[in-house]
Amino acid sequence: MSDSAKAQPSVNVRAEYFAQMKRKRLYSGILLAIFVALMASGFMLADSRNAGGFWEGLHRVFDFPKSVLSEAWEKRAELPGHIVEFFPALIETINIAAVSTLFGALGGTLLSMLATRGLARWPRLIPVFRRIMDVMRAVPEIVIALVLIFVLGGGPVPAMIAIAFHTVGALGKLFSEVNENASLKPVEGLASVGANWTQRMVLGVMPQVAPNYLSYALIRFEINIRASAILGFVGAGGIGYELKNAISWGQGRYDSAAAIFILLFLTIVAVDQCSSYFRDLLTHGRKKGEMLA
Repeated sequence: MSDSAKAQPSVNVRAEYFAQMKRKRLYSGILLAIFVALMASGFMLADSRNAGGFWEGLHRVFDFPKSVLSEAWEKRAELPGHIVEFFPALIETINIAAVSTLFGALGGTLLSMLATRGLARWPRLIPVFRRIMDVMRAVPEIVIALVLIFVLGGGPVPAMIAIAFHTVGALGKLFSEVNENASLKPVEGLASVGANWTQRMVLGVMPQVAPNYLSYALIRFEINIRASAILGFVGAGGIGYELKNAISWGQGRYDSAAAIFILLFLTIVAVDQCSSYFRDLLTHGRKKGEMLA
């Protein structure tokens, strides 16, 4: 075979590669143009339906933070008292997040086992359990909370149920992805000695996936603290309810709002640092040279 004949296939491959790259860039450009057009049209529609124009009010975007900070600074001597005053509401918010995370993790664990190939108790129902998790994850917590508040009245119970419902779907999806990487050999060994499905899951799967389960649960706990604070604005109790009252009162109560902001900030930072430490400890183990506490 001549050299020109040998070189012909490589030339064709190169030409096909460049043609494929051009098509990919063209498709990417079209998608980007569509995205920009949708964003622009959506912004224009939202701006036209606002009570005031976006650009006309843009210069006033820092007016509220300025008012809060200035009043908090003028009444800075009262901030420690406000922090003590609102601390029980913060504890209520953390309790809502903790209980909803616990129930959400338990429910997510069960659904994830039922929705994982190779582990499912009823393999034909795997799509059903996955769609259930999709629905639970798709409905926002605030929508569920509003419905429950209408039925049960205001308080922490509707917030806990709403957040737990959403958490089951979110953690169930994450847990099922972890389950897919678990080894099936322990499960098969337990099945060979007559273990039932629950025993196979608890003894064969849970020891493998527990560190990742706890890591995802801690991340979700951080998210649920913020969610429980937000649900307080719709009457679900906790520190969010106190923040709504402080902001609604307006000038004269902005120092209370500042104290609540400080409490929320410190809580989120503390929870983030603690959960990051424990996630690293669970997934990577204790570092060399680190002394036991």
